[in-house]
Amino acid sequence: MTTDFYDIIRVPRITEKGTRLKEKNNVLTFEVRIDSNKVQVRKAIESIFKVKVADITTVKSAGKKKRMGQRLGRRSDWKKAYVTLKPGEKIDIFEGA
Repeated sequence: MTTDFYDIIRVPRITEKGTRLKEKNNVLTFEVRIDSNKVQVRKAIESIFKVKVADITTVKSAGKKKRMGQRLGRRSDWKKAYVTLKPGEKIDIFEGA
């Protein structure tokens, strides 16, 4: 496992549910590396965005089966992290969304 923080945090997940959580509870969602844990995600978020994290919840999602012509394929499994920021903290990339 590498300690590169940009490798742990893949992309922010901006969805309708995520937007509601951000407005109501100051919770942000990120797609993270599948073998990362909560401690690594916390350190990565705090060092990349310079904010304080209150809580983290992670969810593993199984990849869906998809058909590509006559062949059956499968998307990769992935992991999502719900990051609750401490009161008064915010990340600017989510503010314009």
